[in-house]
Amino acid sequence: MEVTVSSIVTSIALVTFLTCAWRVVNWVWLRPKQKERWLREQGFKGNPYKLLYGDTKEMISMMRESRSTSMDSSSDDLIPHVLRFHHHNINLHGKHYFQWLGPTPQVSIADPKLMKEILFNYEVFQKKVQNPLAKFLVRGVLMCEGEKWAKHRNILNPAFHLEKLKHMVPAMCLSCCEMISKWEVLVSQKESCEVDVWPYLQNVTGDVISRTAFGSNYDEGKKIFQLQTELGDLIIQFARSIYIPGWRFLPTKKNTRMKTIYNEVRALLSNIIQKKEQTLKGNDGDNDLLGILLKTNLKESQVQGNKKNIKLTMGEVIEECKLFYLAGQETTSTLLVWTMILLSKHQKWQALAREEVLTVFGNNKPSYEGLNRLKIMTMIFYEVLRLYPAVPLLVRTVHKKTKVGNFVLPPGLELLLSVMSIHRDCETWGEDVMEFKPERFSEGITKATKTPSTFLPFGGGPRNCIGQNFAMIEAKIALAMILQRFSFQLSPSYVHAPSHVFTLNPQHGACLILQKI
Repeated sequence: MEVTVSSIVTSIALVTFLTCAWRVVNWVWLRPKQKERWLREQGFKGNPYKLLYGDTKEMISMMRESRSTSMDSSSDDLIPHVLRFHHHNINLHGKHYFQWLGPTPQVSIADPKLMKEILFNYEVFQKKVQNPLAKFLVRGVLMCEGEKWAKHRNILNPAFHLEKLKHMVPAMCLSCCEMISKWEVLVSQKESCEVDVWPYLQNVTGDVISRTAFGSNYDEGKKIFQLQTELGDLIIQFARSIYIPGWRFLPTKKNTRMKTIYNEVRALLSNIIQKKEQTLKGNDGDNDLLGILLKTNLKESQVQGNKKNIKLTMGEVIEECKLFYLAGQETTSTLLVWTMILLSKHQKWQALAREEVLTVFGNNKPSYEGLNRLKIMTMIFYEVLRLYPAVPLLVRTVHKKTKVGNFVLPPGLELLLSVMSIHRDCETWGEDVMEFKPERFSEGITKATKTPSTFLPFGGGPRNCIGQNFAMIEAKIALAMILQRFSFQLSPSYVHAPSHVFTLNPQHGACLILQKI
């Protein structure tokens, strides 16, 4: 039989089509059904898998339902509102269940012992950014695995050492002074004034990152902050719609804008990094986060010689700079806004915190040494982080088959760890778990709970947040300077509607009545 070119091409096309078809069928049906069977045999409960979408439609529907309603301003019982789908599944299937993010099964873990085991084993359980669109914001150390993660962490650590952070206090104070001055202008026109403090707190924490990360390149840093904020808003819009694989590659208006911002941020950061490298050659410029990072990176490569993959590449440094904004600005502004809201509701603790600040600093600017003496403020921050954690859910991916408790988890499985649920567990915290009681931390974190390692506002284990000391120092400075000059209470127009996308934000802002002291 004569073999023609057309028959060969047809055969290749047929094989290619059948291969692709098999992969699609395996992805959207066979593999999910296999994992569903495995999960049920392990004792997990959950909804049956639905072709392609899984539980996504229900998740989006409940997210929109939450965003269309608000809470009683006196309530701190956030889970039914913020994590409505999660709350629904707990009531339906119990504390351990599985849900479907499209064809991907996610196992929800709300057991303190299992969460501790997962968080402390970074080789088996690794961080994963759920939505591929998030790569436009940052990859960096968030998505590193194994040795690569260890390399990033080793080079980043010196930048967040307390001795280095001490020298950043004046820059933090300067940013806070500018915000305070704007509020004083608003309040000076009347005895008191209604102010939505949320955008101001977002701006001041972004301003702090710009100063402390980029030093003399502060103006360029602010431009990056503005672009990253716009990019984050675009990604949030995608997160509130049903995720369609491949959609981000289409040349839509939003996708084009996202790519433009992504490229502009990379270009700005490349320019700043190159300038900083030139400055470092003169043994100067290592007093900000970027300078310390680059100096440590250079030192590491000199110590290790010509070994491959020892130092961070330009691309990796850029991603870490973007991470400074995403993690540093978001988490600190969230902590500050919920602290102000809760202190507005609990005037007794606001008065105690102000008395402590005036005792330690008077009307002077906060100093690093004095910050360590703010015991009441620390208790307040811990209780705010317990009730309003910046990141209510942590996501981990199983790297290899492993046993956790009574379960055997396969590679590729996503784990959803509910920090907010653990922080509201009666067995761990006591019957007053829903109450705002900073005094529970009067003897520190370890004695605040009945079970160790169940306070997780900055994650836990080796992959805990590297910038938690930075965030706490910045938050203490900002709140101290606010308390020195203002008293505040909830405005009648305040709408209590915590909302979770990347972090836990006030959906309708934070309208407070500020009064000059």
